[in-house]
Amino acid sequence: MDPGRIIVDREEFDQAAAAWIVSAIKRTVEAQGRCSIALAGGSTPRPVYWALTQEPFRSAIPWQRLWVYFGDERAVPPDHPDSNFCAAREALLRHVAVPETQVFRMEAERADREAAAEEYARVLPARLDILILGMGPDGHTASLFPGSSAMEERERRVVPVIGPKPPAARLTITPPVIGSAREAVVLVTGEDKAATLARALQGPMAPRDLPAQLAREGTWILDRAAAGGLA
Repeated sequence: MDPGRIIVDREEFDQAAAAWIVSAIKRTVEAQGRCSIALAGGSTPRPVYWALTQEPFRSAIPWQRLWVYFGDERAVPPDHPDSNFCAAREALLRHVAVPETQVFRMEAERADREAAAEEYARVLPARLDILILGMGPDGHTASLFPGSSAMEERERRVVPVIGPKPPAARLTITPPVIGSAREAVVLVTGEDKAATLARALQGPMAPRDLPAQLAREGTWILDRAAAGGLA
């Protein structure tokens, strides 16, 4: 992972994040002919995904060389407004030329979520090329929440979890997946996250309490409000 921080005004955030993603995809495809990328849910990435469908980014990405995965998913159908897959499809995937056979959604709505987790773990590449993450005001990332037993996972790569707010039942990648990603980028906006962000980046390492610290050595793209607590 390439450590670093990119701090921009809010109106520049989506373009800056999209530019970073395009650059990461291009150098990965140039190096190995293909690129695996895991998308994040939440409100912050959606306008970034939309920016990727617009020029100059759209034509710069070799879409057919992408294999698309997800870092977490809520236990809702794929057309539900709370679905991370639905959000990514509407903002990004339905507008670009990624083959449907190269898009792998988490089937978190299945009754047997343990089986769904095991099957998704088998689909994931051994090492993601690019992992897009966010951070909540509580310091969670993907669906790894503070104090969750999933933070202790060292063998399973995808597990069912219960989040603190509905829809609570979810699937999430685990710390080994985050730790092994070739490049991780964490997208954070908003003053409500400033104090937590400062702890995550500048405080002592305590990922069980601040799961976003799992990606501390990755690239963090921040708007100035989120970065306001940094020294």
